[in-house]
Amino acid sequence: MTDPAKYGHLRTYGRRRGRPLRPQRAGLMRDLLPRIAVPARALAGAAGALDPRSLFEAPPKEVWLELGFGSGEHLAAQAAAHPDVGLIGCEPFANGVAALLRHVADRKLGNVRVLPDDGRPLVDALARGSIARLFVLFPDPWPKKRHRQRRLVGAAMLDQFARVLAGGGRLRLATDDPDYAGEMDALTAAHPAFARLGGGVAAAAWRPADAPMSRYEQKARLKGARPVFIELERRPH
Repeated sequence: MTDPAKYGHLRTYGRRRGRPLRPQRAGLMRDLLPRIAVPARALAGAAGALDPRSLFEAPPKEVWLELGFGSGEHLAAQAAAHPDVGLIGCEPFANGVAALLRHVADRKLGNVRVLPDDGRPLVDALARGSIARLFVLFPDPWPKKRHRQRRLVGAAMLDQFARVLAGGGRLRLATDDPDYAGEMDALTAAHPAFARLGGGVAAAAWRPADAPMSRYEQKARLKGARPVFIELERRPH
């Protein structure tokens, strides 16, 4: 679990637990999750030295990371499309973890690892330049001004993303909250480690061709929201 002394108590805009899990999903949480979970010992004392390839039985060609995978549709689709890549997903919401586990079991995905908690300790533990692609898609928007400091994508986390991404690595952000979109847009435009490849507030209609659409994004679009994607490339270290 996340150390509250270092990170503060994890706050999420939604609930960490929703309705009780159905028996099949509860069984996956009991039986499958322990086999593919990122072990706590891998994070303990790593302090910027963890090689994420070591979390997989067979070291993958490269490792991609998704922070806050929701119900797991995007992560599972990327894992199925790229079997030579290792996918690590972090998600504190138990029902979302169970949903991803169903995708992993149904598709027989052997290249997925899961941290069922706040992803910040994992990012801190990762070695410099060890991640090839990083996704933060529709994170908690925290729309009230007094809560904006709780947003995941901020200046400090962008520095951490820049540290763990390899040169030429990709960072993909998305939100359907207009204020958050503007904040992401300004912060990423000003960060010296990143070059804009596409998207942003001025190109709100742009969407990456290789981005599977999650259930959350589908619902947002049906409600008339216009999600903003931002695609960035890590400049050479």
